[in-house]
Order: sequence, then C-alpha cells, then structure tokens
Amino acid sequence: QVQPVESGGGLVQAGGSLRLSCADSQRTFRNYATGWFRQAPGKAREFVSYISRSGSSTYYVDSVKGRFTISRDNAEKTVYLQMNSLKPEDTAVYYCARRAAMYEIGSSSDGSYDYWGQGTQVTVSS
Repeated sequence: QVQPVESGGGLVQAGGSLRLSCADSQRTFRNYATGWFRQAPGKAREFVSYISRSGSSTYYVDSVKGRFTISRDNAEKTVYLQMNSLKPEDTAVYYCARRAAMYEIGSSSDGSYDYWGQGTQVTVSS
C-alpha cells in the first residue's frame, strides 16, 4: 500500500509550531520522492515543499522558506514537515504526495505525483 496518511495537524496560535507526518498505511521497504501541498478554502492547491527519494535535496516555496523544514526517516519510511513561526496565512488542509518509486527528485507540480493522502487540517489563529 503506497497510499500515504498524514497526521499532526491542529489548531495553533500565530508564531506556534506543528510537525506533520506522512507515512504509508502499511510498512514498505521503499522510499519515495515526497511533496507537501496545501489548499485553503476557495483556493487552488499550492505547492509547499518536497524532499528527494534519498533525502539529499529539498525545496520550498518562497513563502515558507526559513520557517518550514522537510525531512525523512528512512528506517520508518516517514516524511515530516516541521512548521515553525506559523502565520494565519498558513491555514489550510495539508496533503502529502509521493512520486513513483523510480524518481529520485521531487517536483513542485502536483501532476508529477502518483499517490495522495486525504489531508490534515492546520489552523493558525491570530
């Protein structure tokens, strides 16, 4: 089962922190290039960050640079998104997505991903 499952969302005040997790519903022996996307009500889904299959490269949208950190635990086959200094503008449903196993690098385009989670809500109050 490659379908990812997100967790770790919640309600925080501006300036607070959350750590999101992305894991498969069943343990696998593979790692995947993984991206995080988010979607606010009435808005299109937007790219947030990605990490390569090996974890050697990462990329962030400008609006979260310096505040968010993406990482992976290869042993647990889990990808994390550490979110610090949260702003009300970060409020959205956050989705984890994975590329096919053959790809090393991630992508900022949602069409490049094959497997999507159902999302976890992040709400940042002012």
